Amino acid sequence: MGCLKQPAFCKMGNSYAGQLKTTRFEEVLHNSIEASLRSNSLAPRPVFSQLYLEAEQQLSALEGGSRMDNEDEEEEGEGGPEPNCAPNPYQMLPPPEGCCTTDGFCQAGKDLRLVSISDEPIDVPAGFLLVGAKAPSLPDHLLVCAVDKRFLPDDNGLNALLGFSGNCVGCGKKGFCYFTEFSNHINLKLSTQPKKQKHLKYYLVRNAQGALTKGPLICWRGSEFRSRQTSTSVGPCSLFLPPESAGPQAAFSSEPISGTIPGIPVGPQQAGCAASHPSLAAAVAPAVFNGKDSPKHQQLVKTNPVAVARPLALGILSNSGPPKKRHKGWSPDSPSAADGGCPQGGGNRAKCESAGMSRMPQVGLVGPASATFPVVASGEPVSVPDNLLKICEAKPVIFKGHGNFPYLCGNLNDVVVSPLLYTCYQNAQSVSRAYEQYGASAMQPISEEMQLLLTVYYLVQLAADQVPLMEDLEQIFLRSWRESHLTEIRQYQQAQPPPFPPAPGALAPVTSAQLPWLAGLAASSCNDSVHIIECTYSLAEGLSEMFRLLIEGKLAKTSYVVIICACRGTAIDSCIAVTGKYQARILSESLLTPAEYQKEVNYELVTGKVDSLGAFFSTLCPEGNIDIWLDKFHKENQGRISSPLTASSVTKSSMLDVGGAPVCTSYNLEPHHIRPFQLAVAQKLLSHVCSIADSSTQNLDLGSFEKVDFLICIPPSEVTYQQTLFHIWHSGVLLELGLEKEHMTRQRVEQYVLKLDAEAQTKFKSFLQNSFQNPHTLFVLIHDHAHWDLVSSAVHNLYSQSDPPVGLVDRLLNCREVKEASNIVTLHVTSFPYALQTQHTLISPYNEIHWPASYSNGVDLYPENKKYFGLSEFIESTLSGHSLPLLRYDSSFEAMVAALGKRFPRLHSAVIRTFVLVQHYAAAMMAVHGLSQMKNHTSVETLEITQNLINSPKQCPCGHGLMVLLRVPCSPLAAVAYERLAHVRARLALEERFEIILGSASSGITVGKHFVRQLKLWQKIEDAEWRPRTYLELEGLPCILILSGMDLHGESLPRSLRYCDLRLINSSCLVRTAVEQELGLAAYFVSNDAPLEKGARNEALESDADKLSSTDNEDEEPVTEGAPSEKRSPVKRERCRSHGSASSSCSSKASSSAPCGESSAQPGEQTRSPLPCGPSEESRAPGERQRPQASQGPPSAVSRHSPGPVLQPDSSLKTSQRGAPVLGTSSSQLPSPGSSSSSTAPTASTLVLQTSQCSLTKALRQPPIVFLPKLVYDMVTSTDSSGLPKAASLLPSHSVTWASSFRPLLSKTMTSTEQSLYYRQWTAPRPSHMDYGNRAEGRMDSFHPRRLLLSGPPQIGKTGAYLQFLSILSRMLVRLTEVDVYDEEEININLREESDWHYLQLSDPWPDLELFQKLPFDYIIHDPKYEDASSICSHHPSMRSEDRGMSRKPEDLYVRRQTARMRLSKYAAYNTYHHCERCHQYMGFHPRCQLYESTLHAFAFSYSMLGEEIQLHFIIPKSKEHHFVFSQPGGQLESMRLPLVTDKSQEYIKSPTFTPTTGRHEHGLFNLYHAMDGASHLHVLVVKEYEMAIYKKYWPNHIMLVLPSIFNSAGVGAAHFLIKELSYHNLELERNRQEELGIKPQDIWPFIVISDDSCVMWNVVDIDCGGERSREFSWSERNVSLKHIMQHIESAPNITHYALIGMRKWSSKAGSRQVREPFSRCHVHDFIILNVDLTQNVQYNQNRFTCDDVDFNLRVHSAGLLLCRFNRFSVMKKQVAVGGHRSFHITSKVSNNPVAVVPAQYICAPDSKHTFLAAPAQLLLEEFLQHHSHRFFPLSLRNHGHPVLSVDCYLNLGSQISVCYVSSRPHSLNVSCSDFAFSGLLLYLCDSFVGASFLKNFHFLKGATLCVICQDRNSLRQTVVRLELEDEWQFRLRDEFQTANAKEDRPLFFLTGRHI
Repeated sequence: MGCLKQPAFCKMGNSYAGQLKTTRFEEVLHNSIEASLRSNSLAPRPVFSQLYLEAEQQLSALEGGSRMDNEDEEEEGEGGPEPNCAPNPYQMLPPPEGCCTTDGFCQAGKDLRLVSISDEPIDVPAGFLLVGAKAPSLPDHLLVCAVDKRFLPDDNGLNALLGFSGNCVGCGKKGFCYFTEFSNHINLKLSTQPKKQKHLKYYLVRNAQGALTKGPLICWRGSEFRSRQTSTSVGPCSLFLPPESAGPQAAFSSEPISGTIPGIPVGPQQAGCAASHPSLAAAVAPAVFNGKDSPKHQQLVKTNPVAVARPLALGILSNSGPPKKRHKGWSPDSPSAADGGCPQGGGNRAKCESAGMSRMPQVGLVGPASATFPVVASGEPVSVPDNLLKICEAKPVIFKGHGNFPYLCGNLNDVVVSPLLYTCYQNAQSVSRAYEQYGASAMQPISEEMQLLLTVYYLVQLAADQVPLMEDLEQIFLRSWRESHLTEIRQYQQAQPPPFPPAPGALAPVTSAQLPWLAGLAASSCNDSVHIIECTYSLAEGLSEMFRLLIEGKLAKTSYVVIICACRGTAIDSCIAVTGKYQARILSESLLTPAEYQKEVNYELVTGKVDSLGAFFSTLCPEGNIDIWLDKFHKENQGRISSPLTASSVTKSSMLDVGGAPVCTSYNLEPHHIRPFQLAVAQKLLSHVCSIADSSTQNLDLGSFEKVDFLICIPPSEVTYQQTLFHIWHSGVLLELGLEKEHMTRQRVEQYVLKLDAEAQTKFKSFLQNSFQNPHTLFVLIHDHAHWDLVSSAVHNLYSQSDPPVGLVDRLLNCREVKEASNIVTLHVTSFPYALQTQHTLISPYNEIHWPASYSNGVDLYPENKKYFGLSEFIESTLSGHSLPLLRYDSSFEAMVAALGKRFPRLHSAVIRTFVLVQHYAAAMMAVHGLSQMKNHTSVETLEITQNLINSPKQCPCGHGLMVLLRVPCSPLAAVAYERLAHVRARLALEERFEIILGSASSGITVGKHFVRQLKLWQKIEDAEWRPRTYLELEGLPCILILSGMDLHGESLPRSLRYCDLRLINSSCLVRTAVEQELGLAAYFVSNDAPLEKGARNEALESDADKLSSTDNEDEEPVTEGAPSEKRSPVKRERCRSHGSASSSCSSKASSSAPCGESSAQPGEQTRSPLPCGPSEESRAPGERQRPQASQGPPSAVSRHSPGPVLQPDSSLKTSQRGAPVLGTSSSQLPSPGSSSSSTAPTASTLVLQTSQCSLTKALRQPPIVFLPKLVYDMVTSTDSSGLPKAASLLPSHSVTWASSFRPLLSKTMTSTEQSLYYRQWTAPRPSHMDYGNRAEGRMDSFHPRRLLLSGPPQIGKTGAYLQFLSILSRMLVRLTEVDVYDEEEININLREESDWHYLQLSDPWPDLELFQKLPFDYIIHDPKYEDASSICSHHPSMRSEDRGMSRKPEDLYVRRQTARMRLSKYAAYNTYHHCERCHQYMGFHPRCQLYESTLHAFAFSYSMLGEEIQLHFIIPKSKEHHFVFSQPGGQLESMRLPLVTDKSQEYIKSPTFTPTTGRHEHGLFNLYHAMDGASHLHVLVVKEYEMAIYKKYWPNHIMLVLPSIFNSAGVGAAHFLIKELSYHNLELERNRQEELGIKPQDIWPFIVISDDSCVMWNVVDIDCGGERSREFSWSERNVSLKHIMQHIESAPNITHYALIGMRKWSSKAGSRQVREPFSRCHVHDFIILNVDLTQNVQYNQNRFTCDDVDFNLRVHSAGLLLCRFNRFSVMKKQVAVGGHRSFHITSKVSNNPVAVVPAQYICAPDSKHTFLAAPAQLLLEEFLQHHSHRFFPLSLRNHGHPVLSVDCYLNLGSQISVCYVSSRPHSLNVSCSDFAFSGLLLYLCDSFVGASFLKNFHFLKGATLCVICQDRNSLRQTVVRLELEDEWQFRLRDEFQTANAKEDRPLFFLTGRHI
């Protein structure tokens, strides 16, 4: 029986295989009869084949149809009972009492696990080997055993003695003679009969470090066949093909993740194959056995590279892939294989692969998507016929399917074998973790039969011009699986698991017997495009049959041959051969890597294989060879060479400038400016950087940087390099960052751009050194074009001889120095970020910045005058209803390529395509230049391109033309194309008409002298040495740019680009990045002033007379044999045809019509007529459009952006060119096509009109037209169900792989962020990818904190955006070192007293006490913040004047106060955002330190005025406890230490500083470390109780004084009050304490500092006096430390005689008047030094919210105490927008809606139903009086001569009312009031010192008003009675008011009255 035939070395199973097992015969016979009755198949499974199964097949039958077993599950099947019977559980003997039963330990309690004892010395007796045993309970561990090697097999799996002899390496017990006994001792705890073959798995070997590691598998008989080599899913890279990998990338990582295996299946024949290629052996060198390098293998490789084949051939490769048991789950988390590619040449590759050696692409760790394929093939070898390629005209590609694949021998060069389909099948067998939630463990994967059947269905529905895609197949499998499990999935979604798992066979309705019949049925409807071959015995039989049919020519119409062999019972063997010429060529070429592709093409060019192609071309021309025609033409026209551009363009009467030179209005190089989009992206980048800095991780400390520096890394392309330099130069970023001066040189700019070439390392080292030396500079490392070269540096090391750039990005940008430098931020910039969005990426998803969408909900977010035209817009232009498809393909070109492909099957299609296209261009040039017969030898599209290229300069007075981009990826072919086209151009004498430029990454741009002169003239460049360095500088130059190189490097193209000819791009290796990168060349900005219209304007330039008169009749078109037929829906067919061309240029017989298509006529305006007379010239409405006829070619380059309805003439004025017959052109202004051939001479008016038709004018309004290969065109324009282009669902990049084929589809509605998350979940890097080892570091959070990714469409302006980002980042850093400080001039300067009141000792450093006491007090408020406050009347007469200037109008009250931006000095106070090394300790923050500990201490003292004891709390950090006295360490707080007056130390500040603060935990300036210049000082923050926690969090090392909870809603007065009272109480305590030490009470330092939380810097004025009393002096101001000022003041003589000391508020407007006198006796604010001893009896008003400092100043002065202001010192106050007094919001108490309430509503009548407000009564009072006091004091309004008398308090009554302050205290100093007649009296909470007699001393105007304010109504009445107010004042009941507070909020009550 055929199925039993195996080569001798393949004998499998136990020694009894092949003998009839009579015990089972009866049952098997019965089962077979029953199966045949139930089966639909006519051929039931033979009984005897069941009984004569090999071991593998027997096992499969027992395991429910599985042919491959996971190593852990193989055990369960061997020797087990029948599948229908329940297995008898193995009864293990109970362990002896008291022994150890722990898994991994022997019964003596010793550890046997390999991981634990790998480094320990183990005594191994002679003749014994160490092996690893697997325990079911410890799947991840091996147990170490010593076994006699006689009982182990040899390398061939033979000669092992029966039985067992082993020792325990743990406890040392020896002499185990039974494996059962031994397994009990080592606690294997088996559920089946112990067998050494099942449980002794691996040899153990010592590695180079001497550690014991897992070695090769023990080769028990048959296991090498059961255990199949694993490989990973290559992922459908594209067309059933392994992804292209750039040369050296195709290697695997030297350190694969644990558990991975290289997928190199090498059988005996294959070993020879591998050995015959040393390069292959080298590629597979780092072979990995379960994650560890095999030392034995390493040694072999080192000694002899050829010997690598031997250990691989032994079949010792383990299987870590998914099991094939469909009734068991498999954890998708188990590791799968890492795979390495084998770079080799095409011929060798084919030979190797056909021998079974699959060329595996490199793949990464892909989780469940692992796959396996057989190590050994079965059956007889199959001979490949000798003349196969010649007969078939293409190499058949054979995809291994299920089961075993036979050996091939013979002519192996003519076939290609690939494992990709096998991989796809295996991927679909593993259920993804995404479906575990549905209980996938209970569900089976899709059955093999179903897989194959679905594959057949898929192939049947493919059109003749389509190529199978792996992604499609994977999605079909996924959909099928989901549909078949819909019930279970729904059950699991409803949380109702099924009562029992489904039966193993339930989900596989197709049996292997039915499969061939069903497959044949499916294929019967496809006209034999899919042929099914059913084999009886093995695949070898089917392959031989297929080769026979191919040789006999019977498969001429067949594209796919499916070979099925169901001879192995329930298992099937299958393979699929692609025999269609088109598909086979594309698929076989797709298996080449880019390096192999280039090598193959080079080989064909060097060996002269292409000569046959040239010979064939010469036969195409019936008139003779093209070269003969060229020579003939050259000789005829040698006398009259074509004139230069401008000479023949237009007549001299056209537009001329003053000098007579022609002028073109369309040519203007755009100035550099930032577009709104770029600014938005730059700001997004900045906000991301700020968010990194703001996070608590402290990965970026923006506050520590002073400037920005940068380095831009770009691919090694000279043009990109020059382009980047150009952008930097014109952006001005270097000047803005302060990196360069005004006159920078090109060499200086080059310092900031790094080309990643051989010299990059040196430059990068200097960058790193620079960053290390400048820790206060933030370095931004920009990696532009970041998707290029993602190769791991580890892989690069394997290819040290290769191109230097490989792996350079990883080596430089991912080096340890960059990762660890805290001042380097890395920004990756790319249009194709997919390869950086994998499971192992270094970039956090939160650090991705995507280019914003233009529109959101129909709103234009960033209005711009230009519209970006990218890939989606190009695709949209192809949809039905659009008149102008900008994406097209050339059907005649494709047809000729297909025909030549059959004729020259051994030539690579890239060579054929290039030669055909060059031939077309050559013929088109000749046709345009007069040889009209050559039109038949080119395609319509190429003719259109060439005609426009040559004729466009004639349209412009200056000769501006258009650019044609010809993309030739393969450099040798690009050189061939350049030489050929240059030769043709020279023979046609067109050298000065247009330039041909060969563009490559390695070289710059070479342009002829004539064209350089033109460019200099157009761009007004006078530099004699100037040469264009970037493609952008070729603006307007008529040229063909041949762009070569496998990868593009970000080169930008000029706006004059008109055609993007991508017909030569490598269409077989499709990944999303490659497709989008090529199409990105055409991305474009079009002018927004002309909206896109469906009806396009015509361009007569694209037409000629012959084309207009032609008909488009498909019947006349000669179609070459075998042209791909259209098999698609009618709509699709129409679209394809309308984008194809009408005529085929393959035929030597031209049709009677010229090769014209839509390019001749004008779609839209000039819609087609179905009549043969040609297209109608009649104009139609823009929206209307007739459907083009089926045969029409691609539409012409018609502008869709016309500014107006008038049709524009393009080329009707070419009468001067009548000599060339082809150049007769039509004018759209003429009524009929006939008249176009006889257009008359132009008139002057039309000439002027015509000059606007420069090709640039059109270029600005319309994107380029793109020509694609048909395959790519179909890929790009076809969409999935969600409308997403198919190209988007391809594998995103060559360097990644799909993590699972069980993945959802991308959706069109996904945003860029959602796409990123999709790729992060579903793609993994290959081992060669630089991110591959990222997760191996062991931490899941492996994102780099200072790494960002900016992605945006190609050519959209990302460079400008990130340069703008650098500018605004620099500005922000400068801004971080700058603050807005109040800069306001002092008010009321003119009201100062006369000079005899001034302190005239100008040079005194300290005030002279005697002189100072004689100075009168200046009552006038000069602080500008009180500009809106009531002025205070004093005794000097000028105050009585009525003309007190109001500096601010009422409407200006809320105008923003004036500020100035100041650079922070080194003595500034900082908020919490500042971090530097110097003050980390002071702040209590350090990344390596824990937060400082602090303790809470209560401190109580009694205060008689409050009538109760006050309890305050101190939070004192451990580091600050030395400032305090405790009863014992850690005990009761007793006092705060105070120094002595006599201390003269310069090391510390004597006065404790108190800073009251609210709402400013982040923004308060509490970091005084730098302000104090590092001097020791005591700083206490005074905070409210409810804010204690937040302040403590932000300022852990600061002392906090926490106010009692009753002050939570109090104002700053309460804080000042408590600070002062506490300080006095502490002074008393310190005096008592130190008195015991013998110190006098008056020697204790009595001063404290009360500072605002916004004091930022302090200044001193230096005065240079000409003489002691000289009137002339000069002065300058400088920033000094607070330490300097405090120590100066503290050392003043007689300092203790002053009660309050302050300083001036800084102002840039301060004049010499303010600083001339050193000291003033006046009000002090903001930063005061308070003598708590002298002011013991003067209190702050604890109820006050505003003006409490003015109130206190007046109290202090009236008590006879001295206030001194040091005018030579000034304090700068920062504008802080949050917290402080602003934190009080007055809102309604009842309403949920927090509506603002106006001040007029702050008071109400008592007992009224007024809305109560949620605010303190005192605040309402103060706010009301400030804004509405004129209601109480109408006579006082603007009546400054008659102020309001305010007794014992100062309340702000608004700027229009003056007050006179008097104190009722005895012996107080008051203003003389005898001269005043007051207009009002204000009595605020007056105490017992105010009596009736006191008030009788003052005079009031008649009608003056009185306002009495008390705590309650009772006090109000008592006060009226006590002060006898009713004697002189009249009261009315309605004159009583209260603040709008509820009763529980204790409102204040008012009583107003009029003076009688």
